[in-house]
Amino acid sequence: MATTIEWKQNIAAGQYDAAFCKLYADRDEAVKAQRARYIHAIERFEHYFGAGRQVRIYSAPGRTEIGGNHTDHNNGVVMAAAVDLDVVSVVSANESNVIHLKSHGFGQMVTVDLSVLAPQPEEEGCTAGLIRGVAAGFVNAGGQVGGFDCYTTSNVLGGSGLSSSAAFEVNMAAILRGEFNHDDMETFSQVEIAKIGQYAENVFFGKPSGLLDQTACAVGSAITIDFKDPTAPMVDTVAFDLAAHNFALCISDTKGSHADLTDDYAAIRSEMESVAAFFGKKVLRQVDEDAFYKAIPEIRKVTGDRAVIRAIHFFNDSRRAVQLCDAVREDDFDRFLQLIIEGGHSSFEFNQNAYSLSNPREQGIPLALAVSQKVLNGRGAWRLQGGGFAGTIQAFVPLDLLDTYKAAIDGIFGTGSCYVLNVRNYGAVEVTPNL
Repeated sequence: MATTIEWKQNIAAGQYDAAFCKLYADRDEAVKAQRARYIHAIERFEHYFGAGRQVRIYSAPGRTEIGGNHTDHNNGVVMAAAVDLDVVSVVSANESNVIHLKSHGFGQMVTVDLSVLAPQPEEEGCTAGLIRGVAAGFVNAGGQVGGFDCYTTSNVLGGSGLSSSAAFEVNMAAILRGEFNHDDMETFSQVEIAKIGQYAENVFFGKPSGLLDQTACAVGSAITIDFKDPTAPMVDTVAFDLAAHNFALCISDTKGSHADLTDDYAAIRSEMESVAAFFGKKVLRQVDEDAFYKAIPEIRKVTGDRAVIRAIHFFNDSRRAVQLCDAVREDDFDRFLQLIIEGGHSSFEFNQNAYSLSNPREQGIPLALAVSQKVLNGRGAWRLQGGGFAGTIQAFVPLDLLDTYKAAIDGIFGTGSCYVLNVRNYGAVEVTPNL
């Protein structure tokens, strides 16, 4: 542990450059940008909490879903990857049992008294609810918690499907693990802190998310996750080298927000589960697919047609996630691109989460997909990603079309809307020189 003054000196001297190369990109401009970003975050910590404090710094990435759209919450299979946008937190334990957190871009200091670890109705949908929920999750798992002062900065696009909330949750979990639990990676593994993050989001924040987002953010790398047993999801890392195929991963922000869309998300899960309930099951993973198709005439009378169509998406996209992984392992990149497009169509047409019916005039995702198809047709692949309804789309773009693609997206949604990202091989971690 070092003081804020020592941190700034060490970063400026290049002692963290190797870590920045691993977490972000091995390019001079990227490293310089992170030096400035980290030093600024430390300075803001000093502004709010005092200079010369002993601090540690923690980072947790956002994620992009590659396959398995809305399959996790019904115990399906997904493929995802951590990206090099992250939440960075400058942290110093205090002598109280209170967490004080100031986030860049947000007005008020968040204060959470850890003597109360039950959900607070007024904190539903709020940062304080997530923090309290993560702390409660640690205590429930036999861990220790304590007060700390924290300044956070994030470049994970909020409300855009890159899982800014999950990145924040596992960042808070990494802090509690590191500061109060001796960085116990056995008891509080990356998958375990992902579960704690999901618990906080479900119970304290009030959003019924699955475990995909938190797992991808906590584990890092490109991964497949099989949620057949959600208490012990099977996680496997996958080598994923887009550069070898002369392709880039682009995430395009359509400037639509995920705010006020919780009911749309919840409807997908509840409708899929209503089909499972028809068979006396809790989730669709427990339902035999052949039996489902045979029973559709009866199911639709009970659940309505949209639930049936969303169930069809679940079965297809869970299978497709496995096929995507197989294509990557077999280095069949053409097949990979084909599966990405098929999954995008399934999300749009069957899962029906390209736009919200409550606001049909706002259709940034379909517009971005249409532009992507025009530019990339026959060359690359495109799909909506994440929760959907608003936010971002994903595209795999040939390098020789990258400038054309970025110009097309930025021309419609504004300069800087198209992000060219890297897959990050580290999940939620304490930032150290020898990372």
